Amino acid sequence: MCGRFNITADPLAQLLMLLLDISYPGPDRMNVAPTETVPVLRQTDDGEAELVPMRWWLTPFWAKEASTRYSMFNAKSETAAKSPAFREPYRKRRCVVPVSGFYEWAKGRLDGEAVKLPYFIRPQDDPGMLLAGLWDRWRDPQADADAPLLESFTILTTAANPALEFVHHRQPVMLSVDDARRWLDMAVPTEALEDLYDSLIPLRLEAVPVSTHVNNARNDGERCVTPVGDALLIGATS
Repeated sequence: MCGRFNITADPLAQLLMLLLDISYPGPDRMNVAPTETVPVLRQTDDGEAELVPMRWWLTPFWAKEASTRYSMFNAKSETAAKSPAFREPYRKRRCVVPVSGFYEWAKGRLDGEAVKLPYFIRPQDDPGMLLAGLWDRWRDPQADADAPLLESFTILTTAANPALEFVHHRQPVMLSVDDARRWLDMAVPTEALEDLYDSLIPLRLEAVPVSTHVNNARNDGERCVTPVGDALLIGATS
């Protein structure tokens, strides 16, 4: 699962320049939650990559309304090709979500009580992470033809690598730079992308215990990522 992430300007600027010579304009976002708008990479009709703002909660093009009734911020890689909501974006509208890291929660105890303790999972050495996503474009069917379009996305997930199972049984599909280029290329058939769902970790990570301050999606700022204990090191598996 991927239900919260973090984007900060300096590392993402390095990562995006490495990938596509695109700079990240900011601002820093320490605690991004579903339904918020963030920059996402996609391919244009001319085959170029562009960084565009999108809402994190996919609304299918055929939906009657932009509802949050169903959980559409994540999509299972195992079923995306057949899902009515995701199958067309899977074939025609893949995207890459650049993040500095993401948050997950593990079972633990705090002051003697059973709680979910947050971890900030981030690269040890690399400037950021690239997550596989799908996007779609929607217009309110009750609105005028010139009404603004809603562009939105979902993050693809797969079974968690054993090294990450202590926080969740699912993980986002993480991409190397080369894999991100392949994922964005709509000429690449979906069958040729299935190796990306093998619960791989393409870069070395660290899981940093952070304050429960991050649990509230309204909270932002450096306190969300300030360590409250020693990081757990997670090696790359690809």
